[in-house]
Amino acid sequence: MSKRSEPKPWWLYRGSGEPNDNIGRLPPPPSWRKSKGPALERQLTSGGGPRPRFEASDEVIDMVNTALYLRRPLLVTGKPGSGKSSLAEAVAWELQLGRLLRWPINTRSTLQEGLYRYDAIGRLQEASLRRERGQTGASVAAEPDITQFLQLGPLGTALAPSKHPRVLLIDEIDKSDIDLPNDLLNVFEEGEFEVPELSRLIRTGADDKVAVRTLDGEVVPTDKGWVQCHAFPLVIMTSNGEREFPPAFLRRCLQLDLKEPGREQLQDIVRVHLGEEAVASSGALIQTFLERRSKETLATDQLLNAIYLATRVPGVQQDMETLQDVILKSLGSLGTP
Repeated sequence: MSKRSEPKPWWLYRGSGEPNDNIGRLPPPPSWRKSKGPALERQLTSGGGPRPRFEASDEVIDMVNTALYLRRPLLVTGKPGSGKSSLAEAVAWELQLGRLLRWPINTRSTLQEGLYRYDAIGRLQEASLRRERGQTGASVAAEPDITQFLQLGPLGTALAPSKHPRVLLIDEIDKSDIDLPNDLLNVFEEGEFEVPELSRLIRTGADDKVAVRTLDGEVVPTDKGWVQCHAFPLVIMTSNGEREFPPAFLRRCLQLDLKEPGREQLQDIVRVHLGEEAVASSGALIQTFLERRSKETLATDQLLNAIYLATRVPGVQQDMETLQDVILKSLGSLGTP
């Protein structure tokens, strides 16, 4: 990871960690990336919580901004602990694009899960309960509103119409079923998706502008059963390199490989999290970490854990030689005898 230079004029995300309103300078998308949804106004926010800590190089900042301008997903690869997820948090925070939307992936994840959740059983139970109340003479409301049982998922919320883009983290997509990357292609390309349950209602004469709930608890409109984005979200997908992806999927993505931080970058990371004094007193631990990492799989947060114990816990020094062997255990050997 190379050292960051002075901000470039075209950068919206600068990697400074300080919130800014640069997203207002984002120009219209390329002609081949037009969207259809309305530009709903919303209050910009840093998303709450503590400021994310991420040391971004020029290469990383260049790629994030390129993805923003081109409205393309960013596929980020790197070893565990290289900061892939932290990058998404840092971008959402600095550009004040709301709470980071997260979609952790496993072998059972489906496109449907990311788009929306419909509790059909809950709606049937509610309808049955209302019928029973009617039979006993109690007042009964109309058929339960479908929108009470439907909520957008993380991908669906990212695609909800809004003036400014949301940031979506699709974490560890390499763990997905083999079909999921291909299933995402059309959604990434078009920026819209259908909710069939709403489309069927419209064919029976229901309102074609039904509103649905997002993961944030907001209410956004649909158009004839379709959720359509106005601003394409910044989608950051992480991969630990456990599988290859189809060429059609890779063609629609920008790719960034996060390199492991060197000594200088590790010192910067320690400085940000634990202060200058921790950097001054942890030279030996950093050296041990670098030597072991050259032969084994280690993550940066393991080093931070070791330095925290060494510099923040009184009386632990006499046990640090043993503890660092436990904390700096190779990730490649976890779970082996």
